[in-house]
Amino acid sequence: MSENSSPAPLHILITGGEGDLARALQAEFLREGHQVHAPGRQVLDVNDEKQIDAYFQDLTRLDVLIANAGLTRDGLLGNMSPGGFDEVVNTNLRGAFLCARAAVRLMVKQRGGHLLFIGSRSARHGPRGQSNYAAAKAGLVGLAQSLAREYGSRNVRSNVVLPGFLETRMTAPVRPERREEIRAEHVLGRFNTVDNAARAIAFLARLDHVSGQVFTLDSRLDRWT
Repeated sequence: MSENSSPAPLHILITGGEGDLARALQAEFLREGHQVHAPGRQVLDVNDEKQIDAYFQDLTRLDVLIANAGLTRDGLLGNMSPGGFDEVVNTNLRGAFLCARAAVRLMVKQRGGHLLFIGSRSARHGPRGQSNYAAAKAGLVGLAQSLAREYGSRNVRSNVVLPGFLETRMTAPVRPERREEIRAEHVLGRFNTVDNAARAIAFLARLDHVSGQVFTLDSRLDRWT
């Protein structure tokens, strides 16, 4: 390859393709000339193991999996049903596991790939009323770092991105007063945007020498531990 040659286009799969962040990611990757699949739930339901396996069997190559599918069912623990807890954990964590397992089979054969999990700050600072979501997103960090160790020798990277509080359909139900409390935690006094998060994630997706890491994309600060 000459110095002026462009990198080969990546083959990218984004789960939860109907979400606002997924759509921004798809647009960003397409702008860069990559091959992008961003199926919605009707095409790729991350809770359906058989559907996942069938979908991945049709892929001839996969360079980047972005495990983005997720949902919230907020509520205090005393009012949370086991079914509501399971729905959130199954979609956010088990679904990511099933898709990562299917993706790794392709990536190992290719001798390379990147598993990129969309996490949440809730994993580190479990908010009131989000015990299900916080548990699921915390599980993603453990999953990603275990996979980084398991498949690093096969040149498969595994990382987590915490995009920050984005103004999307998922966060639309957040009460205005709570929204302002969250905004006040940001040293820049503003939220990250969907488009900015998409640009950052697209950049991270191409990092060839980074694995097992958690990337935060907003301006809230954490103490060193």
